[in-house]
Amino acid sequence: MKRSVLTACSIAIFSSLLLSCKEQTKLSSDNDSTALLRESTAVNSSSSSAKYVSTGVDFTVAAEKSLNSVVHIITYSKGRQSNVVTLEDLFGSFFGQPRRQPQNTNPRPVGSGSGVILDNLGYIVTNNHVVQGADRVTVTLNDKREFEAQIIGLDPSTDLALLKIEAEDLSPIEIGNSDNLKVGEWVLAVGNPFNLTSTVTAGIVSAKGRNINILSGDMKIESFIQTDAAVNPGNSGGALVNLNGELVGINSAIASQTGSFAGYAFAIPVSIMTKIVSDLKQFGSVQRALLGIVITDISNEFAKANNVNRLDGVFVVEVGQNGGAKDAGMQNGDVIIAVDNAKVKSVAEIQDRLTRFSPGDEVKVTVDRQGEIMTFNVKLHGTNEYQLNTNE
Repeated sequence: MKRSVLTACSIAIFSSLLLSCKEQTKLSSDNDSTALLRESTAVNSSSSSAKYVSTGVDFTVAAEKSLNSVVHIITYSKGRQSNVVTLEDLFGSFFGQPRRQPQNTNPRPVGSGSGVILDNLGYIVTNNHVVQGADRVTVTLNDKREFEAQIIGLDPSTDLALLKIEAEDLSPIEIGNSDNLKVGEWVLAVGNPFNLTSTVTAGIVSAKGRNINILSGDMKIESFIQTDAAVNPGNSGGALVNLNGELVGINSAIASQTGSFAGYAFAIPVSIMTKIVSDLKQFGSVQRALLGIVITDISNEFAKANNVNRLDGVFVVEVGQNGGAKDAGMQNGDVIIAVDNAKVKSVAEIQDRLTRFSPGDEVKVTVDRQGEIMTFNVKLHGTNEYQLNTNE
């Protein structure tokens, strides 16, 4: 399956809306003009023949609390072709009018996405891929005010970026706890898909700690929240919120063969975002903390081939000679089962836990060494202190 990172600029909006129009026409012609009325009123019907059943979930509070905290981002570049599709372009083409030719102005709009207001100082978090390479970035608030944005810092390893605008009367979002999210819990995706501003979709958490291998680099960190809330190009950098309207993730990617939503979307948990944003704000770059090991997930096949007696952990392939893990006494072949007293079952979960720490911090690492449970206090090193091609 081809996985597409959201970039918010796609002419697929035309074909997707045309499809929707055809489907709606078919619904009306096949089932008569009362079909849509039944859909909207059946949730209040006590009749056993009602086709639609209410979930009993109220999304209005979460939507109202988060909409004003999500912004629309437009990026501009002097040397790239514009791919931004406006509603004027779309409906002009739909009714047989030719699409406007790109204007010969510099810089020109080349992409769009979403962002989330974090505080009253004007800091906004978004995806790295939304703003990377931009010569100019503008932010439009939900109340239609527009501001020039400064890029404070970028982190390709987590696909996060921090912007800042000079504005008053902002509506910062309330930060939630992604650790408390449960599979099956309702969430809302808030953003600007296909430049349709202030759009809200609902779904459930399908999985946590998902590694989908879309980021590059030795220090990449993937521990995504997977959801089935509809997310499309333009949602990138937008908010994933719980039913209390609290931010639990930053929408970042979709799994799709077409580039549009196909049922699965992925968000960066706020447990990772909080540390990245703090570092970008303070240092302009991320202070990465490392155990000093190479690790891998344990499959049933891997366990049999390497005589590993458990599947619920992460296998230590190599302990570096000058890292904190070596100094603490960890060895090749150890199976890590907990970090900082939190159980870990995958590389993604270890990445999530370690992202919260800084170089110089000490963390407890619990391992299974051939059946013996041992705990080590490991001092985390920075990337400048320890160089090893590691997946941690």
